[in-house]
Amino acid sequence: MLLSINSQNPQARLIKKASEILQNGGLVIYPTDTVYGLGCSLFNKRGIEKIYEIKKRSKKQQLSFICSNLKDISQYAQVTDFAYKTMKRYLPGPYTFILKASRLVPKIILPKKQTTGIRIPDNRICMALVAELGQPIISTSVKADDDSYLNDPEEIEKMFKNRVDITIHGGIISPEPSTVISLIDDTVEVLREGKGDVSEFTY
Repeated sequence: MLLSINSQNPQARLIKKASEILQNGGLVIYPTDTVYGLGCSLFNKRGIEKIYEIKKRSKKQQLSFICSNLKDISQYAQVTDFAYKTMKRYLPGPYTFILKASRLVPKIILPKKQTTGIRIPDNRICMALVAELGQPIISTSVKADDDSYLNDPEEIEKMFKNRVDITIHGGIISPEPSTVISLIDDTVEVLREGKGDVSEFTY
């Protein structure tokens, strides 16, 4: 099902509809500030397993997730004063920050490592969705079989309609992955350069 939601002023009833699908164990494709993401509730183990299947991804590879705000992040990761100040400057934005995971993060997305990737995208639709759900949402990029990013929700819906419960149409975006930055032990390390500017991190 393709659900069109206004990207600047997301309709509350449509956000609620998508949230209910997530609450009931469903999979949703949604826009972010970088790419279209595929996700489910962080606590939906079966949904996470299905995402690994859809992505044809080894369970040894970690999955990131979206939190609603910085306070929310502190429930799911160890946030030092340094990490908090750093993230406050760059979030919401096109960054994934790597932090030590708390015990609340399901083991299924923490293969061997006790670190996790967390995002707060600058996108009103996915932020409204996370807030309505009241739980973090798994976030992994939607790609074609040739590993290219998909940016047209109508095309995405045709490709994934038998594998996900809903695709949110939030407009055509210019896909580019997030910049990944580790803040483990208060040491800044750029692990992947993406959409987010890294000039301040590479001095």
